[in-house]
Amino acid sequence: MDLGLQDKVALVLASSKGMGRAVARSLAREGCRLALCARGVEGLEKTAREIRGETGRPVLARPLDVEERPSMREFVRDVVKEYGTIHILVTNCGGPPPGGLATLSDEQWNRSVDSTLMVAIQWTREVSPILIAQKWGRIVHITSTSVKQPIDGLLLSNTMRAGVVGFAKSTSRELAPHRVLVNVICPGMTNTERLRELAKARAKEAGTTEEEAFRRMTAEIPLGRLGEPEEIADVVTFLASARASYLTGATIQVDGGAIRGLL
Repeated sequence: MDLGLQDKVALVLASSKGMGRAVARSLAREGCRLALCARGVEGLEKTAREIRGETGRPVLARPLDVEERPSMREFVRDVVKEYGTIHILVTNCGGPPPGGLATLSDEQWNRSVDSTLMVAIQWTREVSPILIAQKWGRIVHITSTSVKQPIDGLLLSNTMRAGVVGFAKSTSRELAPHRVLVNVICPGMTNTERLRELAKARAKEAGTTEEEAFRRMTAEIPLGRLGEPEEIADVVTFLASARASYLTGATIQVDGGAIRGLL
């Protein structure tokens, strides 16, 4: 199937490793020109170099903190200067730290608003006028299955990521007349650094080993294994494609069947 992505310009946040990196590679393989950003200079440069070498597609890479608004605005301007436009925005950020009602401070709550919810909001606000003007665009927010089924011990993530879904659903209706589609992807337990951090926290809380924590996690998944970043990335790429032309306002989990809810 031709996804209709040849020479589309895709801006992917936090794309030096993990899911962001996998999404960037998947989009490049389908012919996209890439704009990548992340805080880690070395990892970002390595990712850009490898994707260029593998796919031959142009990659504009910029080290920056996705929460910093001046850097965001400057990067978006530079992407448009380099490529002429932006077609696809994929928002992605590290999850807030684990914790519960009695352990989380006001500072942690405020920080998680900026690092999780406001990242999706600010980048959408910055890029959407470009998509509206050209009457074509795709916005995909990467969140978590916590928006479908809250995860014990992740109160910040459960709360802030649910806000991203509310924002996405609202903006999908607002942007639909302009042929700009907005969807949310919800990765389940995926083999990333974030999951390893969660396993470490669960092991410490339960007084067990990380290996046992992973075993318990895997036991919750009907397919009997963790997901791989590439499996998430391919679904994001479809949502970003021309073939997903009648799909907007959706929140889709990719979780090996772990979520028990009907919707």
